[in-house]
Amino acid sequence: MKVFVIGLTGGVGSLAARSLQERGDSVSGLVRRAGQRDELRAAGVDATLGDLTTIAPAELAGLVRGADAILFTAGAGGAGAEATSAIDGAGVDTAIEAARIAGVRRFLLVSVFPEAWRERNLGPGFDHYIAVKKGADVALTGSGLDWVVLRPAVLLDEPGRGTVALGPAQIHTEVTRRDVADTLAALLHEPRVSRQIRELARGATPIADAVAAAVPAG
Repeated sequence: MKVFVIGLTGGVGSLAARSLQERGDSVSGLVRRAGQRDELRAAGVDATLGDLTTIAPAELAGLVRGADAILFTAGAGGAGAEATSAIDGAGVDTAIEAARIAGVRRFLLVSVFPEAWRERNLGPGFDHYIAVKKGADVALTGSGLDWVVLRPAVLLDEPGRGTVALGPAQIHTEVTRRDVADTLAALLHEPRVSRQIRELARGATPIADAVAAAVPAG
């Protein structure tokens, strides 16, 4: 496959690119700094300089044209409400419009559990983050594209376990970034999993089996 990753240098995005390359896929994406571009190109990733917060949909469409799928893993990462709105919200809108213009149907979005850490009362900034992520889910699910929304639990920087719990609803626990990345790669390679929202947490099911179980019966 040819996959365009938005969020290519992030914790999940970089691992997803690696997982896709291990499958023999071609990976491209958008980066903000020349140093990142050069490093990724040396690793076989066709990275292009661009800023998701300012790029026009038509310009982004020129970059994603010819891809089999778009994988959106970008996020503001706690940089404030304005950045959250620009990246996690408007950035998804831009990518959806670019996909339409370029004729790229498959679109996977990394989102968040709606109830993530609600018991901690983390304040208006976190409430805004949850609201923006939900708005992005709504925008994608109403886009008419061939979409999948994946909502991972709390992300851990630990070695992947290779097993997960994947379903329409899961308990919000934790999951390794590598397992999220490998699950995304498996979902991209399973076109029968389409127009589904799936939640992902630690579990005992091998990733390939968990994705196969998400294929509709019949």
